[in-house]
Amino acid sequence: MTDRNRPLPVDVLDGLLLESTPYLSCDDCFDQLDTYVERLLADPSHVDVPMQVHLKACGACAEEAEALTDLLSA
Repeated sequence: MTDRNRPLPVDVLDGLLLESTPYLSCDDCFDQLDTYVERLLADPSHVDVPMQVHLKACGACAEEAEALTDLLSA
């Protein structure tokens, strides 16, 4: 079986099928990420639905958020 014909892993499929409303683009996410992480560290109950939805659906942005959180927490 070639890579092209191999089924996608379940976690990848789940990410592609997540409801992404309200929509936030990767560019918008990146622009707001510093502020979001700072607010979340200051108040763990902080809610930003568009950001949270985007980070759940976008692995690349979620990795950036995790790295920034680790950096600011240290």
